[in-house]
Amino acid sequence: MRTYRFPAALIAVVGLCGAGLAYGQGQASLVDRSAEAQRHQAELQARIDAADDETRRLIGELRESRAEAQRVEAYNAELERLVERQEATLARRERALEGAATTREGLPPLLRGMVERLDGWIEADLPFLRDERRARVASLERALSDPALAPAERLDRVLAAWRGELAYGRELDAWRGLLDGEREVDFLRLGRIGFYYLTPDAREGGVWKAEAQAWQPLDKASRQALEKGLRIAREQRAPALLTLPVSQPISGDATTHETGENAS
Repeated sequence: MRTYRFPAALIAVVGLCGAGLAYGQGQASLVDRSAEAQRHQAELQARIDAADDETRRLIGELRESRAEAQRVEAYNAELERLVERQEATLARRERALEGAATTREGLPPLLRGMVERLDGWIEADLPFLRDERRARVASLERALSDPALAPAERLDRVLAAWRGELAYGRELDAWRGLLDGEREVDFLRLGRIGFYYLTPDAREGGVWKAEAQAWQPLDKASRQALEKGLRIAREQRAPALLTLPVSQPISGDATTHETGENAS
């Protein structure tokens, strides 16, 4: 048997080739890892940029919401002062009527004038529970013509009706009824600031605009806020800030405002 011996030079060449191949593979691996690191860095930077944009957007929305909330708070304070003035006027009339009650000739025209003003206020007010409120006025008119009622009882009924109307300005109320006498919807009333409706499937809703004397459609975000408001009014969730357009214009501006209401 012959034994072949490879020359030492050939062995050295083979060794160098193997080393070169290993070095080349190592270099390729380093390039791959570097490219992968660059991709990760680019993805991370993209996420950071997107987060920055979202943060700026949210900060802008927060600032806008705070400004709108301050405007509505000022409007609520103005309405509160109006209600207080109305209550003060009513109190003065009550005191005046205590003296007028002893004068049979002066009391009937005074009571009739109060009923007429109440009727006019209802007609000019937001159209919530209008049939019920008109029926109350009709009942007062019948009472004023009923000879079986004592003057003091007529006075009590008229004053009670006025107190009830004043109380509407401080209430958060929700009920189901007919829209335009046709469709069944859920109504929400925020005092005398906002009056809304929402269909049972929540696909359609509206806000009553006092200036136009008409319903204005609500977008999806407002309908979602209206659903929240209905649950608050029905004590199905905790009070929260509601972003809804108002029925009464604020300083001539009829755009969307944030309205804070609580269910207590």
